Amino acid sequence: MSRTPLRAAVVGTGHRAQTFTRGLAVRPAHRVAALCDPNPTRMAFHNALLTAGGAPPASMWPPDRFADMLRTEGIDEVVVTTVDAAHDAYIVPALEAGCRVVTEKPMTVDAERCARILGTVEATGNSLTVAFNYRFNPVHEKVRALLAEGAVGEILSVHFEWLLDTRHGADYFRRWHREKHNSGGLMVHKASHHFDLVNWWLADEPEEVFGYGRLGFYGPEAGERHGLRRDYERAHGAAPAADDPYALDLAANDTLRALYLDAERDDGYVRDRNVFGGPVSIEDDMAVLVRYRRGATMTYHLTAYSPWEGYRVMFNGSAGRLELEVEESRWQRPVTRVASNTGALHGDTAAEHAGGARLTLRPLWRPPVDVPLDDAGHEAHGGGDPRMLDALFGSAASGRPADPGEAGHPTATERDGALALAVGVAVNRCFETGRPVTVRELIPGL
Repeated sequence: MSRTPLRAAVVGTGHRAQTFTRGLAVRPAHRVAALCDPNPTRMAFHNALLTAGGAPPASMWPPDRFADMLRTEGIDEVVVTTVDAAHDAYIVPALEAGCRVVTEKPMTVDAERCARILGTVEATGNSLTVAFNYRFNPVHEKVRALLAEGAVGEILSVHFEWLLDTRHGADYFRRWHREKHNSGGLMVHKASHHFDLVNWWLADEPEEVFGYGRLGFYGPEAGERHGLRRDYERAHGAAPAADDPYALDLAANDTLRALYLDAERDDGYVRDRNVFGGPVSIEDDMAVLVRYRRGATMTYHLTAYSPWEGYRVMFNGSAGRLELEVEESRWQRPVTRVASNTGALHGDTAAEHAGGARLTLRPLWRPPVDVPLDDAGHEAHGGGDPRMLDALFGSAASGRPADPGEAGHPTATERDGALALAVGVAVNRCFETGRPVTVRELIPGL
């Protein structure tokens, strides 16, 4: 019988970890007992979040003592929010120690690490959950319900277009995400959101993948070609960055300053690099084709330099068509400052020029129907974050840990995480070889 409160460790204390430290601080059934990160300044920032939420501070541990931390602190559950390429380094020993593990998406960045995680889950029988918060967005749940009810009949094809604007999209080219060995590129780090959604919406699994990708907007060569590059390595203290709409002003935001600018003295990590500087090893424009086990196909296109942000998804079926369009930001001003008190450029708060969501059912031989949607807004990823936290850890009001039988919503397992990851990893392989990739050949055991 697990004790209450359950003792949690949060590994990786960057921006995204705030969702979990804040969320656990207000849930009496859980206590963040330990933080693990190479940077003591960032850990201190998260300890301040815990105490502000009424929770006691956590002990602080360096990564090379992670196994000692699990034993010494009596950890029951581990939340992994590190650089993506390091996820398996914590997931595997935490599972082997008998902990329940929740990892940020993506589960990892390549086939070898994925196989290592799947093998450890099988060997230990312990639980791994991947934090795909988009599953908990009420609009996405409505889409799933309509498809499951047969609103368009047999689903024959899907088209998914995703656009990152020049505020949010540019941010992946300022930080560690621009290095493919750390993030797997946008096909793994970000698009796994959508690959998981489509797998979940279709209740199907990807079989074969093909794609093309290029770096055509960001990076030094494209920046020179389009006349956008300015001569600085990082924005802070650089005169050419002062009025550059692609620069990020860390000093102007309390959270970004505390998490990154003030923390540079500990590890030298620079959060505000020039998006038109080098090196950049990820793509900014990607086209993908996926064939699913039951025969449906998906075309997917990701653009990371759009004037507006959002996504369009179309399901073509034997009885009609379902169309979803979400405008998260209709356009952006050329500003360099972040207003969110969490330091977020996207997801935590509504964009200044946020649009809305439209869901249209177009049955054969009948007029189209505008499907009513609850207005969840754009905050907290369309309402997905708080609902995901309730499913993972129980509601703050109940005072009890989550009971999977009562959650009322399926969370993503390690297999779900692997299937979403597999599409992105397969696309990356296609970028290198120019040939289609079969998912099960890439990751055996799926």
